[in-house]
Amino acid sequence: MFDLAIIGGGPAGYTAAERAAQRGLTVVLFEKKQLGGVCLNEGCIPTKTLLYSAKLYQNAQTSSKYGITLDLLAFDYEKIVARKNKIVRKLNAGIRAKMSENNITVINGEAAIKKATTHIEIVCNNELIEAKNLILATGSSHVIPPIKGLDSTSFWTNTEALEIKSVPESLVIIGGGVIGLEFAGLFNTFGTTVTVIEMAPEILPGIDSEIATLLRTEYAKKGITFHINAQVQEVTNQNVIFATSEGTESIAANQILLSVGRQPYLENLGLESVLLERFHKGVAVNLHMQTSHPHIYAIGDITGFSMLAHTASREAEVAINHLLGIDDEMNYGAVPAVIYTNPEVAGVGATEDALKAKGNKYQVAKLPMTFSGRFVAENEGGNGLCKLIFNEQQQLIGAHMIGNPASELIAIAALAIEQELTLEQFKKLIFPHPSVGEIFKETLFSL
Repeated sequence: MFDLAIIGGGPAGYTAAERAAQRGLTVVLFEKKQLGGVCLNEGCIPTKTLLYSAKLYQNAQTSSKYGITLDLLAFDYEKIVARKNKIVRKLNAGIRAKMSENNITVINGEAAIKKATTHIEIVCNNELIEAKNLILATGSSHVIPPIKGLDSTSFWTNTEALEIKSVPESLVIIGGGVIGLEFAGLFNTFGTTVTVIEMAPEILPGIDSEIATLLRTEYAKKGITFHINAQVQEVTNQNVIFATSEGTESIAANQILLSVGRQPYLENLGLESVLLERFHKGVAVNLHMQTSHPHIYAIGDITGFSMLAHTASREAEVAINHLLGIDDEMNYGAVPAVIYTNPEVAGVGATEDALKAKGNKYQVAKLPMTFSGRFVAENEGGNGLCKLIFNEQQQLIGAHMIGNPASELIAIAALAIEQELTLEQFKKLIFPHPSVGEIFKETLFSL
């Protein structure tokens, strides 16, 4: 009997397996596809690899602003995709090596709960495996909305969009969230005519709306067309039909990318054999990641709460610590979110929109990113914004940015929120000069 069984080998599952094995537990990990989950194989890593190629190409296109002249500029998208595949294979091999080094038993196959009492019985590949504890880390799947004509129309999700060998002439993206905007930037850079349709009042729902508006404005300058407050009513192989307050419109679609979100994956898990409490479409957990069954934990996208790989990794650590009797709780107040557009967008903690909706009192300090000398030096003609939000006790409770490299800077604000730093305490932090991170210092002293 294993000390711990884990169903799902994505960031949540393989992190939990590694942490548990390092603490001396015997672990069996079930994965029906490839280790690394959606993040490594169909999401985070492959998209960022493609986006880096796009960023290099865009930098080359604008290199004359920096005194660099290129006589010949071209891209080979098939080679770009080949490099993406190479990176995925390399990182996948790294995860397999980690599992082997920590003596973790990895079983390739679809696992399901057969029985859950004082111990857990799991069936996989017609074999019965027993464990003292179980972690569910099965991730999520695409949401496919009931749009008329969709079932008879060819369309992409992010999975298919990652595998193409040439860029489409035109692309209509249904959904202006994180995934949709990253692909919009990618294909726009390589010459595709891109249109984004979003049903919410602004792109990137949940992100600070001021930051989202700035990104939409920047992308519109690059030629991306946006339709917000727009509801898609029907699709065909040639057109996307949508309704706005001004009436019904139709857009010719050379290709459609469906990007309206993800939902917890609960299929074929045998959950009918153990009645776990649910949260929305996922599995309910407490702050220790424990479900309503004392020996079953759920981490990652399956909880339906914070569908981010880095959240999943931290949830894995919390679950293992609780299983081992170590005091630990999950804190969702300091989980950074990043959109790897160009310019990058990042945020952590409370948004001004949410605070206004709740009627909470707060203070805002914000400055253009151009108050950082390093930013000006590296972003000719670029702008951006750094926005910090404080509560009545002058503790930092939110930070939101647009401008490169926001993805690398937001962890500074996340740490400040996690440690409940006040305005005066944050001011005492010394930033290297020149660095883009100095924008925090400038913004703090503007309040």
